[in-house]
Amino acid sequence: MLTILEKIGIVCISIVGFQITRWLINFIYYNFIGPNLNLNINLAKVGKWAVVTGATDGLGKAYAENLAKKGLNIVLISRTQSKLEAVASEIEKEYTVQTKVIAVDFTEPVEIYHVIEKQLVGLEIGTLVNNVGMSYPYPDYFLELKDRDKTYPEIINCNILSVTNMCKIVMPGMVERGRGVVINISSTAAQIPSPLLTVYAATKAYVQKFSADLGAEYAKHGITVQCTLPGYVATKMSKIRSSTWMAPSPKKYVTSALRTVGVQDNTTGYFPHTLLVGVVHTLYALSPKLAKWFIIRTMENIRNRAKRRNIY
Repeated sequence: MLTILEKIGIVCISIVGFQITRWLINFIYYNFIGPNLNLNINLAKVGKWAVVTGATDGLGKAYAENLAKKGLNIVLISRTQSKLEAVASEIEKEYTVQTKVIAVDFTEPVEIYHVIEKQLVGLEIGTLVNNVGMSYPYPDYFLELKDRDKTYPEIINCNILSVTNMCKIVMPGMVERGRGVVINISSTAAQIPSPLLTVYAATKAYVQKFSADLGAEYAKHGITVQCTLPGYVATKMSKIRSSTWMAPSPKKYVTSALRTVGVQDNTTGYFPHTLLVGVVHTLYALSPKLAKWFIIRTMENIRNRAKRRNIY
């Protein structure tokens, strides 16, 4: 005959065991089974056109190329007309699709969105990739960043207003057709402590929260909203020149991330980045002070190396 304490112990162990098993099943499904069994959304069936912001370099260019490879026509939006035309020419030649280019500066607050909206009229846009983003030149303390009075508003405009306004422009057509996919690019900086990148990390946290609630609102209209939170990728923005297992090339990252569309609404998009976030969260759970100290020291080292190279 079991005592009351023994019965309570069995119940507690069962609950913990159930939670661990559920977590393990979800982890395996979201990171391996779902993406590798092609359970993701077929973006070619959602709409004829895809819109990609920040489309001339890094992740944006890789998204544009990958979507064109799937047969989608591409609207490329970025700042430099010559770069846009060069990328558009490459995509048309390689994938035999149509392209359209819109040259605007997303650090501007309002006026550019009237231009974008006019240019997108009449297009059946099934996929929107809000990729454009801006960070610090290098990690720095909030009150010490050079040109902070200019840089902080530009980061906010580029990272927050762009996502909000592009959704406002493109999503009405998706609602009308009853289908659509929005991919908002955030950052692992939104998930883990990010001292010395405070404003950047905060803007990316906005993207994550905005995406989660927007997806809940518009799921009934057949719209999937995914927030992708990459770690380091070998791009100009990260200043990593050579790709590694932990910092993949844009092409490798995007190939992985697109497999998760329709499988995960909130994802790093790349399994090694998921591991990185898990390690940081574990360290933070064990000792928040140690985790913050370690990250600050890492960021200070990057900052000091940048100053020695006279980057600032």
